[in-house]
Amino acid sequence: MSWLRRWAPVILWAAVIWTFSTHWFTSDNTSRFFVPLVHWLFPSLSRETIDILHHIWRKCGHLTEYFIFSLLILRAIRGERRGTRLAWALAAIVVVGAYASLDEFHQSFVPGRTAAVSDVLLDTTGGALAQALAALLAFRADDRERRAAQASNKEAR
Repeated sequence: MSWLRRWAPVILWAAVIWTFSTHWFTSDNTSRFFVPLVHWLFPSLSRETIDILHHIWRKCGHLTEYFIFSLLILRAIRGERRGTRLAWALAAIVVVGAYASLDEFHQSFVPGRTAAVSDVLLDTTGGALAQALAALLAFRADDRERRAAQASNKEAR
């Protein structure tokens, strides 16, 4: 797999994250769509409750976008190799944390946006959760292969 083929999804997703950090995705702008939609779906909810849900929705967005980013980074680092290694996971988490920091720094210059260390921690948590899931899935796959090999060895005897 070529370098570009491995890293292009990472670069494209980084551009998506950067776009989410622009003035188009300020809380005021996203609430223009979110609030009416939630009010339409749940007309009995108070505005305060909808605002809390909007805040939670936005924070879940942070977690999700960096979860995906972390998996893409792992894919690029791993290349054609199978499984997972702690070094790959840690490298992905470091890149996620660095990019999250850069993204928050970027937001400090965007009108209507603010930079928050808590968002960097949330973003990095999303990346770490992705690596934990990837490791769990890799270990499960290895365990299945090992059990299948043992079963075929028993049958061959």
